[in-house]
Amino acid sequence: MPAGKAVIGQSGGPTAVINKSLVGFIKEALKADFKEILGAKHGLQGMLNEDFVDLSKLNESQLYGIGRTPAAALGSVRKKPSEKDIEKLVSIFEKENIRNFYYIGGNDSAETAYLVAEGARSSGYEMKAFHIPKTIDNDLLETDHSPGYGSAARFVAHAFQGDDADTRSLKGIKINVLMGRHAGWLTAASTLGKATEEDGPHLVYVPEKIFDIESFKKEVKEVYDSLGRCLVAVSEGVHNENGEYFLQTYANETGSGLAGKKDSHGNIQLSGSGALGDTLVNIISENIEGARVRADTFGYLQRSFLADVSEVDAEEAERVGQHAVIASKEKDSGSVILKRQLSEEYYCEVDTVELNKVAKNTKNMPKEFLDDKKPYVTNDFFEYAMPLTGGIEPKTQIFV
Repeated sequence: MPAGKAVIGQSGGPTAVINKSLVGFIKEALKADFKEILGAKHGLQGMLNEDFVDLSKLNESQLYGIGRTPAAALGSVRKKPSEKDIEKLVSIFEKENIRNFYYIGGNDSAETAYLVAEGARSSGYEMKAFHIPKTIDNDLLETDHSPGYGSAARFVAHAFQGDDADTRSLKGIKINVLMGRHAGWLTAASTLGKATEEDGPHLVYVPEKIFDIESFKKEVKEVYDSLGRCLVAVSEGVHNENGEYFLQTYANETGSGLAGKKDSHGNIQLSGSGALGDTLVNIISENIEGARVRADTFGYLQRSFLADVSEVDAEEAERVGQHAVIASKEKDSGSVILKRQLSEEYYCEVDTVELNKVAKNTKNMPKEFLDDKKPYVTNDFFEYAMPLTGGIEPKTQIFV
């Protein structure tokens, strides 16, 4: 196969280290024999609009700056390609002699890479397609974890440390809603900054376990009665035994109208509007008379918070970008993964798997990470997640 040009794009929700993957790719691509190294502005949309920039002209200083820039330096997009999009894209690649396609993103981006690879194969155009992993949700299949998660988890852990001190100062109940439509990885990260059993969060609710509002009210009251305060972490995707989101079922039962709100993908809007947090506050306020009850929704801040970048996360993000180029010298397609090694000190090697193994579907937290007796996580989760954050120092809290 002729070397041709290479193109890379960024897709989906940004992270604090996604540009490290871009820089890793560029550095390795400069060693390869590509005719040209192109960056697509706003991912797939930029490719379809032929909106490219020459990445080979960036100097060391610029690459360093890009690597320290949070969010997507090339611009991101949320777009699933149609059959016509794929046909147009392959024709553009053929016209530009683009033989190497790289896409940084989550499971939807892996699916896009797979669809592009299949479209090129069907049309008889020889090219390579590789997915570079990224998502703060940490829900990609096959890989031990996803670059971007460690930094977001670090932010969440530190935020809960501060909130715990806040609830000690002004006694009350605080409910924090976190991203996680299908998996509770980010919500679980709220526990990583705890030093004692009395530290918050005291209760953790994730989509991997059934959410029952009566049990929720009871559990919050028990903690509040015991400590005079309660800090709660709730995933946006908590649901009943039928898989129906709590916010949706509550809206249907009460006629609040919340069930009619949809996001840009046609999904019911969960945490983005603050509706879930406000709803839970109202329910707890009615259940515990006189309690000070508040809620926050953790939205975009955790995605690109530069002050909480995990050094481990940044280093691994750069390595997966490099490995995509290295792997493409021997393979036609694949998704880069991280493989944790069994050793005393934490380390992950990089490898690749077939694109269709990562595309579309999501990875839930395993049962051994979840406490089967209460809404909380186990020590196995701590051992898994803590190294990814670079370490969370327990905060000394002295209240007189």
